Amino acid sequence: MRLLLAAIACLALTVSVKGTSAQIAEAAIMSAENPALLSSFGFFDGAASKPSAALLPYALRTPLFSDYAEKQRFLYMPPGKSYTVDQTGRLQFPVGSALIKSFGYHDAAGNLNIIETRLLLHRAEGWVALPYVWNADGKDATLKIGGARKAVEFAKADGAKMAISYAVPNKNQCKQCHSTKDAVMPVGPVWQNLAFETAKARANFAKRGELPSSLPAAEAKWDDAKSGTVEERALAYLRVNCGHCHKPTGSASNSGLFYDDHERNPAALGIGKRPVAAGRGSGNFDFVIEPGHPERSILTYRMKSVDPGIAMPELGRASAHDEGVALLGAWIKSMKPI
Repeated sequence: MRLLLAAIACLALTVSVKGTSAQIAEAAIMSAENPALLSSFGFFDGAASKPSAALLPYALRTPLFSDYAEKQRFLYMPPGKSYTVDQTGRLQFPVGSALIKSFGYHDAAGNLNIIETRLLLHRAEGWVALPYVWNADGKDATLKIGGARKAVEFAKADGAKMAISYAVPNKNQCKQCHSTKDAVMPVGPVWQNLAFETAKARANFAKRGELPSSLPAAEAKWDDAKSGTVEERALAYLRVNCGHCHKPTGSASNSGLFYDDHERNPAALGIGKRPVAAGRGSGNFDFVIEPGHPERSILTYRMKSVDPGIAMPELGRASAHDEGVALLGAWIKSMKPI
């Protein structure tokens, strides 16, 4: 039975989880009063490692690079509600839904220490983005509208050790990346880029949606050579890491570079294209992508930089994604020089 917001002002959905009680406070999701503590929503049962059974876990074949952070993603929808999938594969969620994404790093013992959890809440007036930083004891997280900085040390997959100043974005920065026509919108959940740890998790996620008769085929996985050509993997990487801003309705639309969905126009991808505005960010190179020459391409030059005035993407990282740069470099090198 569908309940009016006034009737659920104090209502919480209770789900049994191995003898414990995990509660989702739907009123907190819908309220214009943003809770100071993450526990107010009931998404976790006293720790980031204890998500409510009411949450649907999912992953992405090609995730956004965020300083090598490990991410955990969940979806919540009110009981009886379902998502739909449009013709491009984008998932559309009902009012009352929440997208929950936690960021953390593994310590020397292999434990994942969560730093922050970001929420996208679908309220009656639209989507709202909120960043929460976990307290030192790991039992709750506090709303940080102005963002935060955390000193982080971690080891990459190749064993190389790194130390960075990890940035939790402020509320306005969340809006910058999630903005479509000046409205906050989800960017990650695209059917062809979804991944699941188990077949059961995939089935549980799928049965909560209204799926069209035909779904887009799975997208190439950026770091799996068997999943597609180097071009297909590079374009998947660009869509995920750049397409949320570099699209006709995004914050970087004036650049003339469009990496959203399945753009194939060479100029829109930057191939043989001169930058709209030259300057320090161009590195004194002539083309966004100079075919055959990644070492002379503005795209890879900016990806390798951590200088705030040069780095691209300009938000969400204090380090360069060496593996991503290598993939884009291989793609550019495979092109016939002009």
